[in-house]
Amino acid sequence: MAATLALAWAAATHGESPPASDTKTVVKEDAKTVGHAVAHSARTVGHEVADKTRTARETIRADSKKAGHAVAHSAKTVGKTVKDGAEKVKTTVTRKSDDPPSKD
Repeated sequence: MAATLALAWAAATHGESPPASDTKTVVKEDAKTVGHAVAHSARTVGHEVADKTRTARETIRADSKKAGHAVAHSAKTVGKTVKDGAEKVKTTVTRKSDDPPSKD
């Protein structure tokens, strides 16, 4: 049964004539034209989005730069404070007493 169906399908598809070369050419050219139109539209939309978001990007970039400078300044201040504190601790711990050593 499967073989009969396969033969019937093969005969039916073999009986169809291939599309005329003119039709293929027209379809191919139409597809190419549509493809170019889509690419052009996508490019135009992309440029419009870029232009409309430029101000926001510049603002974000400036704010990020300010935040980065503030973080760097704070880190430098904290580092200096820690260094000064460590030096004070070191001086306190290593300071020799003015009293003579005890003889225990």
